[in-house]
Amino acid sequence: MRSPTTIGSAHADSLGRMANTRDAKGSGDVKIVATNRQARREFEILDTVEAGLVLQGSEVKALRNAKAQLAEAYARIHNGEAWINGLHIAQYEHSSLAFGHDSDRPKKLLMHRKEIARLQAQVDQKGLTIVPLSLYFRNGRAKIELALARRKRLVDKRQTIAQREADREAQRDMARGMRRT
Repeated sequence: MRSPTTIGSAHADSLGRMANTRDAKGSGDVKIVATNRQARREFEILDTVEAGLVLQGSEVKALRNAKAQLAEAYARIHNGEAWINGLHIAQYEHSSLAFGHDSDRPKKLLMHRKEIARLQAQVDQKGLTIVPLSLYFRNGRAKIELALARRKRLVDKRQTIAQREADREAQRDMARGMRRT
C-alpha cells in the first residue's frame, strides 16, 4: 500500500486533489489517506463538500496507517443524517479483539443540517449520487471530501478520453515548437 503524503492545503489545491474544499478553516497541513480515482472516471462531478467522520479509536489508528479503501463507498441520507456505506477501514494490527472495530460498518458523517438538506434536495430532484473523492486528515481530524455527481454514460467517457488525448497532443506540439526555436 502506498504511504500517505503530507502536503500544504494551498499546494493540494494546485494539484487538484482537494479542489473546492473549504479553505476558511483549512489553513493547516493535509495528510491524504485514500483517494477514489474511479469516481472521477465514472462520474461527472458537479459539486463538492467536506464532512467530518464519526470514528472509533482503532479506526483512527488504522487510518493514520493509510489502511482505507474508498472504491466501493457511497453516501446516503437517512432520517436527516448523512452516512457513508462501503468505506472499508482495515483492522488496526495492534488492537485487541475487544477494542477492534467492524471494518465495513456504516459511518456517520458530520455536516450542518443545511448542507444535508441541500444534498438531499439535489439527490431527490435531479437523481444525483453522493460519492466520496478522498479521505484525509486536516489539522488532526479525519475528513472526507464528498461530491454530488452524475454517472457518465459510455459516450461521455469516450468524449472525455478524446478530449484528454487532444489536449496531450496540443501540449506535445507546443513543446516541439519551443524546442525548434
